[in-house]
Amino acid sequence: MSHVSSHSPHGQTPLHTVQVLGGGSAGSSAHVRSLAAGLAARGVRVTVCAPDEADRAYDFAATGARHVPVPRSGDPASVAALRAACAEADLVHAHGLHAALRASVALTGRRVPLVVTWHTRSYAEGARARVLRLLERRVAKAAAVVLGASSDLVDRARSRGARDARLAAIALPAPPRPDDAVEEPDSLLHKARAELGAVDRPLILAVGALERHCGYDHLLDATRVWRHLDPLPLLVVAGEGPERGALQRRIEAEGLPARLVGRRDDVPELLAAADLAVVPSSWESRSVLAQEALHARVPLVATAVGGLPELVGDAAELVPYGDAEALGTAVARLLADPVRRDELKARGEAQAATWPSEDETVTQVLSVYDELTQPVPYS
Repeated sequence: MSHVSSHSPHGQTPLHTVQVLGGGSAGSSAHVRSLAAGLAARGVRVTVCAPDEADRAYDFAATGARHVPVPRSGDPASVAALRAACAEADLVHAHGLHAALRASVALTGRRVPLVVTWHTRSYAEGARARVLRLLERRVAKAAAVVLGASSDLVDRARSRGARDARLAAIALPAPPRPDDAVEEPDSLLHKARAELGAVDRPLILAVGALERHCGYDHLLDATRVWRHLDPLPLLVVAGEGPERGALQRRIEAEGLPARLVGRRDDVPELLAAADLAVVPSSWESRSVLAQEALHARVPLVATAVGGLPELVGDAAELVPYGDAEALGTAVARLLADPVRRDELKARGEAQAATWPSEDETVTQVLSVYDELTQPVPYS
């Protein structure tokens, strides 16, 4: 190879890496944008292969990377576009199972190292679950290194045959600061609470895709536990997904103190207005809402699943997944206990300070890249 590393002595070709995004969850898209910016700043040539809609949301070119539009589908034209984009790459880094699968197909017959980051895990039942296992096995074996966003994802990659699986350093990129936020924070909070209908009542916030495994049905069950409270707390759920219709019908039929507000681009403002945040999922790796809540000093109630206990430590109330009674009780108890809420705010801030920074994330990834692209010394 013509280079030793991106930060190699003058006169050598800079490392060229291709980052591949599939549909790209918010977490993986923000991670790729953060990586692209950090790598480009260190002299690495970065190409981001991602659907146009991901680029519109994250503006990869603004980081100094080149964006190549590659649709999410696995059709031959999409794979051909990816293969062409990877033609001059020293290393390809795919984010998520489907992106990794397409990257491994595009690299067929080429000796280009493939790094795969598993940010989350896919869900499937019955026959689809068997297919998913096969795909995970294929991707795990195709990768030179699998980086898992949580320890259980690292274990999963190893169980699927990964030669080298490691815990990834994944920073929570700082939320964009709106330039036009000239109003005082207090008036912004009042406005957010007024818009949601929670001026004189506690506001409980959940954010995420409305899918079956995300536990929103249990969260609606949990609202029954606090129905006797005065003032009555309001649960606000921000997000879209296939379960929205069923959840909305339940809220109306059962008269539940809950509102579905759809996908929002002002989650930091909603969080700042909230009294508590809730993550009711059946599985999470590095929940973005959990990280944002601890950063923002908002007490958190979450399920003790996946990477959540590792992520939040003792800085949140953890309950078993699917136990609506435990979830509702934890929320009601916290609302009644300002001392415990203050304790969780302080612990949350301390826990957030232990998470990797964007710079540490780039450093780890670059050390993996260097390892895989160094010429093998002759003995």
